[in-house]
Amino acid sequence: MTDRPSTWVARWAPVIPAGETLDLACGGGRHARLLAALGHPVLAVDRDAASLAQAAGPGITTLQHDLEAEASVWPFAPGRFAGIVVTNYLHRPLFAHLASALAPDGILVYETFAVGNERFGKPSNPAFLLAPGELLDVAARHGLKVLAYEDGIIETPRPARVQRLCAAGPEVDPGAIRLDM
Repeated sequence: MTDRPSTWVARWAPVIPAGETLDLACGGGRHARLLAALGHPVLAVDRDAASLAQAAGPGITTLQHDLEAEASVWPFAPGRFAGIVVTNYLHRPLFAHLASALAPDGILVYETFAVGNERFGKPSNPAFLLAPGELLDVAARHGLKVLAYEDGIIETPRPARVQRLCAAGPEVDPGAIRLDM
């Protein structure tokens, strides 16, 4: 894996409004560092203590929490986060919680593996691969406005089949979002 942020996250992170941002299943913190560099206070969450030690840094608070544990409780209040970033992680029971924890004017940036990735290697278990259009369905079910969506094959950091979504809370005017790239 690479320590560089995903191109998808790097593209959409600048539209996240000021405020606390969640990097869920943060791994070594590549996106937490990007978000902190953009001036966001970041909460980096992962179940792995070694990953969190790598993610720690200026502007980044870490929290070790296993959201998949049988007795786990979603620890975040509704509307808490201006931005939520999730990459290379899929636990479907969290979708409703993510939408709830997003501020009404917040931005969700999500990117993970999709059906078809099995031809490139792991993950190959269908339980860990998004079905066609699944992220679009999640956004629609939870009242999020889709700003951008992709479903296809990427070549870097390694060949994979992914789905990518950038969605906004209900108070965002999608026409007001500008990408100055």
